[in-house]
Amino acid sequence: MKENQIQSTSIELLAPAGGPEQLECALRYGADAVYVGGDRFGLRQKAQGFDDEELRQAAARVHGAGKRIYVTLNAIMHDEDIEPLAAYAATLETAGVDAAIVSDPAAFVIVRRVAPSLRIHISTQASVANAEAARFWQNQGASRIVLARELSLAEIEAIRRKTPPELELEVFVHGAMCMAYSGRCLISNYLTGRDANRGNCAQPCRWRYNVTEETRPGQEFRLEEDERGAYLFNSRDLMMLDHIPELAATGVTSIKIEGRMKNALYVATVVKAYRQVLGGADPAEFLPELETVSHRPYSTGFFFGPAQQSLDEARYLKTRELIGVVQDCAQQPTGPYRATFELRNRVRQGEELEVVSPTIPIRRFRVDSLFDDQGVPVELANVAMRSYQIEVPFELGAYDLLRKELNTPA
Repeated sequence: MKENQIQSTSIELLAPAGGPEQLECALRYGADAVYVGGDRFGLRQKAQGFDDEELRQAAARVHGAGKRIYVTLNAIMHDEDIEPLAAYAATLETAGVDAAIVSDPAAFVIVRRVAPSLRIHISTQASVANAEAARFWQNQGASRIVLARELSLAEIEAIRRKTPPELELEVFVHGAMCMAYSGRCLISNYLTGRDANRGNCAQPCRWRYNVTEETRPGQEFRLEEDERGAYLFNSRDLMMLDHIPELAATGVTSIKIEGRMKNALYVATVVKAYRQVLGGADPAEFLPELETVSHRPYSTGFFFGPAQQSLDEARYLKTRELIGVVQDCAQQPTGPYRATFELRNRVRQGEELEVVSPTIPIRRFRVDSLFDDQGVPVELANVAMRSYQIEVPFELGAYDLLRKELNTPA
C-alpha cells in the first residue's frame, strides 16, 4: 500500500476548467494540469469556455503556477471546419498552451502542420482500447493517449506493458459517464438536431421513455421502475477515489476528472479529495466530501467489470450548495475577521455556513453579521454575483468557498 501511494504522487492530476473561476480553483486546490475549452471545436458548447485572449491569459496563469494547460479540439470536424480550425490551431500555439486534445484525424494533421510546437493528446473519443492503436497514434506524433473509458484496470495495465514508456497514458477517474461507446452518440442529433459529436448534446439519455407495441399503435406503455419512471440509458457517475493504489499500479501517467460544465465548488471539492489521497491521505476521510457535490450515484465504471446503470435515479444528488467565493479577508481592529465574497446563492443571518479551503479541513461558523458591498448591515444577501461582506471567526483566503447544507437532496 505504501509503495503504491509513493508511486501515485508522480501521477498527474488533471482537472476540468469550464471558465476562469474553475481554473483558479483547480490550480489552488491541487491540480497539476487543467484542460479547458476554447470558444469553438470542443465537446462542451454550453461550458463558459475561453476566448482567444482569455486562453492567452489562462496559459500565462497556469504556467506561472508551474502547471500545464491543455485545450480540447475533440469535436468531429466537417468540411466547413477545416479552414477555421487551421487558424485556431495557430492561435493556440501563439497563446502558449501545452497540448491540444484531438480525436478527428483531420484535426491531428492540421495541428501537426500549423502548430508544430503543440503536443497532441488523443481524446477518449478516438476509442483507443488496445496497444496497437496507441502505438499507431504515437508513430503519427501523438505524445499522449486518453484511453477509452470502457477499459478495465487489467486492460490498461496490459496496454502500458506493450507501449513505449515515453508514450503517456491518461484515464478518466471521476465524473459523468455516457451510455454510448466513448461518448459517440447520435440520439441527441436524431431527437433534437443537436449534435453531441460537435459539442451540443441535449442529454436525451437522461429523459424518461415509454414503449409502444406494434399491434397497438398510439398506445404507450411506461417502463415501470419507480414512481418517477425508468431511465434505462442513465449511466452512474464514475468515482475511483478509493482505488488510487490500483490506478498507480497500472503505470498510467495522468488521472482525469470530468466536469467542464461544473461549478467552482465541484472542481475545488473533487480536486482537493484526489490531491489529498494521491498524497497518502485515507480515502475514507474524503469520500463523504464527494457526496456533497452534484453527482449521480457513483460506480467504478468499467475498471472492475461492466459499468453499472442508474436505473432508479435520474436526478442529480448533492447535500451542499455554493454560497459564495471569497475575494479577500482582513482582521478588524477589534473583533473578528471580515471577509468579502461574491454571492452565488442566497444566505441570511442565523444560518450556518461551511468553508472549503485548499488544505485546511472543513470549518463551520454561524452567520451573525452580514453586510452589503458598502458595509451596510443586511439580514439577507440575495443578489447573485454581487459582493457582500461577512464576519468570520477565523482568517479566510482568496478562493476559499462558502457553502451551505441543503435540507433535502437537490
